[in-house]
Amino acid sequence: MTPATDPIDLILVTGPSGAGRTTAIHVLEDAGFEVIDNLPLSLTSRLLETGTDRPLALGLDVRNRDFSVDALLSLVARLRSDPGIALRLLYLDCAPDILVARFSETRRRHPLAPSEDAETGVRRELSIVSGLADHADIVVDTSSLTVHDLKAELLRWFGGDARRLAISVQSFSYKRGVPRGLDIVLDVRFLANPHWVAGLRDGTGRDENVRAHVMADPRFDDFFGRTRDLILSLLPAYREEGRAHLAIGFGCTGGRHRSVAVTELLGEALAEHGWQVSKRHRELDRRISGAVDKGPQDPDHGESAA
Repeated sequence: MTPATDPIDLILVTGPSGAGRTTAIHVLEDAGFEVIDNLPLSLTSRLLETGTDRPLALGLDVRNRDFSVDALLSLVARLRSDPGIALRLLYLDCAPDILVARFSETRRRHPLAPSEDAETGVRRELSIVSGLADHADIVVDTSSLTVHDLKAELLRWFGGDARRLAISVQSFSYKRGVPRGLDIVLDVRFLANPHWVAGLRDGTGRDENVRAHVMADPRFDDFFGRTRDLILSLLPAYREEGRAHLAIGFGCTGGRHRSVAVTELLGEALAEHGWQVSKRHRELDRRISGAVDKGPQDPDHGESAA
């Protein structure tokens, strides 16, 4: 592989079943990693040849069809010799009796003993992965950790800037429904509507004159100031709670003017305070992609005003 300007940040996540590998994969995904679980070892080199502009995490365990300690250690040796890859091997360890208890509590079958008891499967798997922890860059013993404890521990190792909490601020049209996945939703249909101003109707909330019209509403300053300050006061609490993402939505009638303007303004305010913010305008994005179907709910049609 030809080294890139910056080496690919690669984490291989392994350990016995029940030790928390799935949780670790989800935490890394929330922290900004592109994650692939149960990728056959033989396909790893081919995957890396395609390149990536994001850090990468691969989950590897005995369920992989070609998994063996020798094969994994051979892969690790090859990757560590490649200057284009910054590799870390993460091994999640756990006491055997705790592993057995976890399988018993969840009533899951052990992958290496589907028709036998969990203790047999745990013993069989630990004999296969024996000694692998000695070659790991990072070993985390999850025996006494809760899911939240493990998440916090992994973020200390791998969170980086993503631990700052990634915030998404979105605009949308109520006529097309509230987007799924929003954590905080605010209705801004009470603000002055630029749709009814001939010189503003064809613009969007990204335009300065449209934004100025919305901000000129005598109710705007109080609403926006309270909203901004409330969210700024909550963000540290969400971060401490371990949240990786927070989605905030502003809705208006057509999703073109008021909600877009407020989304832009809040996104700028949060960024000025050092938060990692992305902005999305669902209805404007639909127009750009050609996904909008002309009809009575479209903002171009009469009462569907933004």
